[in-house]
Amino acid sequence: MAYTTLISADDLAQHYTQANWVVLDCRHDLANPQAGRQAYDAGHIQGAQFASLDHDLADHARGQNGAFRGRHPLPDPDVFVDTLRRWGVSDDTQVVAYDAQGGMFAARLWWMLRWVGHEAVAVLDGGLPVWTAQGMPVSTEPFTPSRGNLQRRDALVRSVSADDILTRQGLSVLDARAPDRFRGENETLDPVGGHIPGAKNRFFKDNLQADGRFKPAAQLRQELGALVASPASAVMQCGSGVTACHNLLALEVAGMPGAALYPGSWSEWCSDPARPVATGD
Repeated sequence: MAYTTLISADDLAQHYTQANWVVLDCRHDLANPQAGRQAYDAGHIQGAQFASLDHDLADHARGQNGAFRGRHPLPDPDVFVDTLRRWGVSDDTQVVAYDAQGGMFAARLWWMLRWVGHEAVAVLDGGLPVWTAQGMPVSTEPFTPSRGNLQRRDALVRSVSADDILTRQGLSVLDARAPDRFRGENETLDPVGGHIPGAKNRFFKDNLQADGRFKPAAQLRQELGALVASPASAVMQCGSGVTACHNLLALEVAGMPGAALYPGSWSEWCSDPARPVATGD
């Protein structure tokens, strides 16, 4: 049985040493890009490999005509598939992603594997804090796997562009940033403050319980259903296309699949002064 959304620490403990399982440590700190690697070196799940948000899960090159694509643009999908092969991922591999921030960064890797057509990927519910709280082992030893042979397949997820949001009728936008950023009150993280006009706010941490694990599916369905009338016409965004994936994962857990990601998100949107901006609630 493949895990395709969340996996508990107990379930992972039964499988993580198996040859066809790959565990990836996605810890990161937006204010200190070196913190994730340093945390991995200090202790990680045995056999886990480090997945860098800045270098493995994003490509900061400009787009066509030098256009800015946001703070964490998606890499070329074929380059990403090659990265997955380097991590030992093959077509029959179960991938598990974790972090120490409630899935804030692991959800990005979850979405990206689905983006290249690999369904057997899950986020460790509660991340490393729950793993260690339950007495599970950690290691400081690096791990180098045999190269995998993953084949890229049709995407299992959808994405949209800024132009799609501007021109397509009927799209609804849900913003995963903290409320102060959504309102345009945090100039440190968002020099141009505000949000896409008409967007609603669902801070990604609202998907979590106090212990950092996801809320039950029924509760997520009730809460997200009040914001997302139709997942097929909904777009998830955030600051740079990372925490938006947390809301996409929560929708999947809630049994509400089909929403799209806006990868460039607010950092790309606000870079063009011609695009409209709203502030406040």
